[in-house]
Amino acid sequence: MEFISGIVDAINGFFWGSALIVLLCGTGLYFTVRLKFVQVRQFGAAFKRTFGSISFSGEKAGAEGMTSFQALATALAAQVGTGNLAGAATALIAGGPGAIFWMWVSAFFGMATIFAEAVLAQKYKFTDPNGVVTGGPVFYIQAAFKGALGKFLAILFAIFIIFALGFMGNMVQSNSIGAAFSNAFGISPLIVGIACAVLAAFIFIGGVGRIASFTEKVVPIMAAFYILGALIILIMNIKNVPLAFSQIFVAAFNPQAVVGGGLGISIQAALRFGVSRGLFSNEAGMGSTPHAHAIAKVNHPCEQGQVAMMGVFFDTFVVVTLTALVILTSGILDNQIYNLSSASLIPEALKGVGLSQSAFENSFGYFGIVFIAICMLFFAFSTIVGWYFFGEANVKFLFGNKATKLYALIVVIVIVLGATMKVDLVWSMADCFNGLMVIPNLLGVLALGGVVVKLSKEFDNMNKK
Repeated sequence: MEFISGIVDAINGFFWGSALIVLLCGTGLYFTVRLKFVQVRQFGAAFKRTFGSISFSGEKAGAEGMTSFQALATALAAQVGTGNLAGAATALIAGGPGAIFWMWVSAFFGMATIFAEAVLAQKYKFTDPNGVVTGGPVFYIQAAFKGALGKFLAILFAIFIIFALGFMGNMVQSNSIGAAFSNAFGISPLIVGIACAVLAAFIFIGGVGRIASFTEKVVPIMAAFYILGALIILIMNIKNVPLAFSQIFVAAFNPQAVVGGGLGISIQAALRFGVSRGLFSNEAGMGSTPHAHAIAKVNHPCEQGQVAMMGVFFDTFVVVTLTALVILTSGILDNQIYNLSSASLIPEALKGVGLSQSAFENSFGYFGIVFIAICMLFFAFSTIVGWYFFGEANVKFLFGNKATKLYALIVVIVIVLGATMKVDLVWSMADCFNGLMVIPNLLGVLALGGVVVKLSKEFDNMNKK
């Protein structure tokens, strides 16, 4: 395990040292400028289109696709997961409070990136001879790069996303569920992993219809439940909220002023873990959520682009921010972590979701541990469902429909295995494969930037009439 961990850390050091940070933020900046700050000027319309169409019993999803809200719910199921609870916690430990600032920055630019991804997914979606609608980066990558190069990049992306989300990513999700239930109820993570695997298999077998039905009902309820709990704690700790915001902004540029020199947290660490954990949380630029947005039934590609932006906004600026503020206002970082002389001394139980549980416990007592365990179950399990769906689309692209049964079996197995693994290695492997899949996806998105701009102008002119 130490050998594997060393290799993974070396790859992550290269990717997340500067290369991917520049690529992700640079792409977001590029589309922000080219689309004339679409995430600002279309925010109101996007908010209305997204939250004005919430439905718990929308039309049945099928081969021809989903409703726009079902597509968003499926995307949010993937976005709102461990990245919002465990991811925010690990970012605070590894990058200090300043990591949250860089999460916000990457999310702001990421809203423009995900707008472009959703638009391209709609533009280049594919209907097979049986009338089944599908889409995603493998299709727009091949539209961007003709011939062998496009095929090669599409195959690379498909392989990377299957490992990044279907396998390693779902190990992260089950790992966090297992840790949360172990902390709350003393249940063996292995037992929790088996239970999640059985329930996941039932949903996988039901296909896109069952996935859409599950996500459109569960996502709004789980989000409302968590937001309510977090807001109650922030009201209880209201006097500490201004200090928490101050720590976030100060530590973004001067980490030592907040955390001291013991843990060796630098601006680079704050930036790296803010962007990497932000990517894991909101998935802008990863090429994952376009699979859901591609099959939404809309009148114009930019309509789903607007909806996609709201996914990033809600994920990072609402849910992640609430988690970070609860942890910072609880004082648990000052009391148990930032006064340690070495990061290696941080207890394993506080490296992931355990930190969020401890923060909620400070205000809610034992119920806080139970509350986060329940939230983690819904958050992470919904992500397992969403990520399975994204991976399945690429398994079909590579191997055809018959291979999906084997893929489902492997996902069920890794859900069980992930629940029992050490948190550091699981997160590092997820970061590694996330980074790999970003590259071919963003190459395709950037190459088709002109198409996105043209469709955006067309959409703007339609709305002026």
